[in-house]
Amino acid sequence: MTITFDDFLKVDIRVGRIVQAEPFPEARKPAIKLWVDLGPELGVKKSSAQITRHYTPEALIGRQVLAVVNFPPRQIGPVMSEVLVLGVPDAENEVVLLAPDQDVPLGGRLY
Repeated sequence: MTITFDDFLKVDIRVGRIVQAEPFPEARKPAIKLWVDLGPELGVKKSSAQITRHYTPEALIGRQVLAVVNFPPRQIGPVMSEVLVLGVPDAENEVVLLAPDQDVPLGGRLY
């Protein structure tokens, strides 16, 4: 399916920094609860991600990530996910997080 550039602009993808991460044992598949600081405009938002193959909660703290911030909140077990942290599959279909290759200001929008 082809989309227009205006369609692309509707997806609000911002850079954030993981400030808190905890195991999420209540999830159906192994996951980690995340709190992502998206800068002064958006603040800290919650999410969860099935990223336990490559990441531990401790190793995620301080890491920059990209997240979609304009989806409606979604209930995932006991967690209300407010943003979608983005990743791509590795050769074994496990999630690898997307991030800028340099430290950038929090809240910056992808363009």
